[in-house]
Amino acid sequence: MDICDLAPSYIRAIAPYQPGKPIPELAREMGLDESGIIKLASNENPLGASPLAQRAVRGVLDGISRYPDGNGFELKRALGARFGVEHQNIVLGNGSNDVLELAARAFLTPQHSAVYSQHAFAVYPLAVQAIGAAAIEVPARAFAHDLDAMRRAVRSDTRVLFIANPNNPTGTYAPPAAVEAFLAALPGHVAVVLDEAYHEYLPLELRGDSIGWLQRFPNLIVTRTFSKVYGLAGLRMGYALAGAGIADLMNRVRQPFNVNSLSLAAAAAALEDLEFVRRSFEVNQAGLKTVTRGLSELGLQYIVPFGNFVTFAVPDASGVFQRLLKLGVIVRPVASYGMPDHLRVTIGTESENARFLDSLARALGA
Repeated sequence: MDICDLAPSYIRAIAPYQPGKPIPELAREMGLDESGIIKLASNENPLGASPLAQRAVRGVLDGISRYPDGNGFELKRALGARFGVEHQNIVLGNGSNDVLELAARAFLTPQHSAVYSQHAFAVYPLAVQAIGAAAIEVPARAFAHDLDAMRRAVRSDTRVLFIANPNNPTGTYAPPAAVEAFLAALPGHVAVVLDEAYHEYLPLELRGDSIGWLQRFPNLIVTRTFSKVYGLAGLRMGYALAGAGIADLMNRVRQPFNVNSLSLAAAAAALEDLEFVRRSFEVNQAGLKTVTRGLSELGLQYIVPFGNFVTFAVPDASGVFQRLLKLGVIVRPVASYGMPDHLRVTIGTESENARFLDSLARALGA
């Protein structure tokens, strides 16, 4: 017997997450010059990383022979000062993917279930399936979370419910009042993971007080990341804010030293780089207008975006994706999210956005 056959069936059935195609890989496949390729597939910050974060990384390079601070004291201090929470309310992770999985591991078993929306972030079903818990996928409404239907889908064995706001890959958004009412109506035996990876890309008037809600909803877990607006995707740093009891459980299943010294230093510095965050937000807002206007001029429908990307419908999405690759433009197909007729494009710099729209017009005419 093959030893692999003895692994749990739910593990063998996992379809691994497929990341966006890297630039070097496309260059090899198509025989293209790397310098002429633009990657708009993974919702990365087109401005790069916070300068303060880069300086902080250089400052700790001499210490990489030592293990990192397993408690992340300095970063927790910075997060606590920014959000008004205590160290015992913070969980650090190797990207927000890590903290999403920690929440699943802390509360789920094969005897429990988890709820998430159709077209939601791919890590939710992966985290649930890896534990062998039952997955309850609730049909979306116009590509967005149907919060009423999600509440009705909760069972007595449900222990975790995931909400992405804004959601990836659709870019949809639930207003704070709707999320707050949802939390108030939900049974207390369900841990709600509110994934706010794209929170900093929301205009101020659209941002809810999710961290303030932690005082009212002891079953709430708010997750955020340094991979998006802060530009630290390559360093993998995310965090969760929760009640002390939940955070303690998540830290019990967290691997020792799950975040490294460079990430800790970079994140603490990036959190203070308000100018970089402001500029990133403004570049994104301008880019959203450019790209959505361009898509409309091409006669293509798009989902109204609230993150740093736009998901749009296009005839022969798979073929258009391949033709864009040949033109040196990497976007993201989202067929694996149940959206075979859509593509997702990350907002880039002004020149990258123009290049994408020009290439898309050519791909459509091919």
